[in-house]
Amino acid sequence: MEAGLQKNNFENTRVRMAPSPTGFLHIGSVRTTLFNYLFAKHYKGTFVLRIEDTDVERSTLEFEKDIIENLKWLGIDWDEGPEKEGQYGPYKQSQRLDIYKQYLQKLLDEDKAYYCFCTEEELEAQYQDMASRGLIPKYSGHCDHFDIEEIKQKLLENKSAVIRFRMPNKIIEINDLVRGHLKFDTSLFGDIIIAKNLNEPLYNFAVVIDDYLMKITHVIRGDDHISNTPKQIVIAEALDITPATYAHISTILGPDKTRLSKRHGSTSIASYKQAGYLPEALINFIALMGWHPSGDQEIFSLEQLIDQFTVERLLKSPAIFNIQKLDFFNNHYLQKKSPEEMSKIIIDFLLENKVIIKQGTDQYLIKDNNLKINESWFTRLSQIETKKIKKLSDFLEYDDYLFQEKISYEPNLLNWKDALLNDTALAIDKCIDIVSEIEEGNFKSEFIQIIFDRCISENQIYQKNRGLILWPLRVALSGKKDSAGPYEILELIGKELSLKRLQEAKKILR
Repeated sequence: MEAGLQKNNFENTRVRMAPSPTGFLHIGSVRTTLFNYLFAKHYKGTFVLRIEDTDVERSTLEFEKDIIENLKWLGIDWDEGPEKEGQYGPYKQSQRLDIYKQYLQKLLDEDKAYYCFCTEEELEAQYQDMASRGLIPKYSGHCDHFDIEEIKQKLLENKSAVIRFRMPNKIIEINDLVRGHLKFDTSLFGDIIIAKNLNEPLYNFAVVIDDYLMKITHVIRGDDHISNTPKQIVIAEALDITPATYAHISTILGPDKTRLSKRHGSTSIASYKQAGYLPEALINFIALMGWHPSGDQEIFSLEQLIDQFTVERLLKSPAIFNIQKLDFFNNHYLQKKSPEEMSKIIIDFLLENKVIIKQGTDQYLIKDNNLKINESWFTRLSQIETKKIKKLSDFLEYDDYLFQEKISYEPNLLNWKDALLNDTALAIDKCIDIVSEIEEGNFKSEFIQIIFDRCISENQIYQKNRGLILWPLRVALSGKKDSAGPYEILELIGKELSLKRLQEAKKILR
């Protein structure tokens, strides 16, 4: 039976996610991780996290920390891996170099691999010659004939060398769980490089050894790895290893149908977290890019995704990244939060973004305007604004006036429709008088509204057109054409800052 054509068996499932710490965790990697996680949990299997850090020049501990912290934040937990050592560790490739060395030496001893001493210039000349003859450029096998003594001598002379795998000429067939039957002709590849030396294995070799020793049963990964699959299968066969079953998930494209990249917006999970997206919204959004549930349901908890996830519903066609859809999910989950839950979420967000400073139990200070607030302030903010925001950073965009010392706006913005500048100035004066008379202890929107309603009812002009006084009041406090209501803003920024802004507006109008 050809590699990968064995009957599907989901018992004792073991899958892995093996990110390289060469960059920040991004949407594509999280989707692959999530699908592996859901697959393992659905079939009561094991999910392994393995760090592939053999790329010494690009791998960093900062990126590794980012991967681990953001997977935890998303709620994707692993059964074996960093911080959860199991019987098949270590789970960092940099700690497994002696293992790879043994298998590399085995291939060399069995003449299934050999040292190649060709320079870059020589390789380029080979490729150019093949191309000129209408052949597919690949390694010519120039170094595959050296005997042991010649190789030893070249290595003693510190000749630059790599280790190549002696590629067999055969047809590889696999039953991909997403793509179906796939067929590859290995004669098109040439002898591929599998290590820079005995101590520096490359991806296609190390991954075969790790998957075998960690007893990985299924490899679920992006379709950009399809070309690696036959190479890994022939290496496995050369080592008498039974390959795993493969499933290559679809590409993620941007709205313009090109491969998802930074130009389509932030793709790192840390940037979405910083923007104020909730982990449950990201999980729900990512799960539906390349996987389709059995019905029309769109809102899924992680538990529901585990229950419904099957590989049969993974899609072949590319998934389209739609930020509006993510905003929809995030708004949904924000609105599901109670005011108390939202209060804690907003506090954590503003603390992380250094907008506020904690000053003791239930006491905070807004850095820019020195406004002292407590947890009930955030609860009130969430009650007023949560319905319209899509992400937490919207608080800083739409409600920036709450966190600023000074606000700026055009004087004409203060005018209600065709009101005269002098009438607006009189309205501001009236607002100053009203606000000045309200005691600090009564500075709540409900009470403030009662006082303003009473004053408006005593003034025939404002009684006929409340906008003449309430529009300039709101704009003077917020500096915006659209904002929360004036009474809510008065409550949130307090009496002192409210009077200060009204006085500033009065100066602009004079």
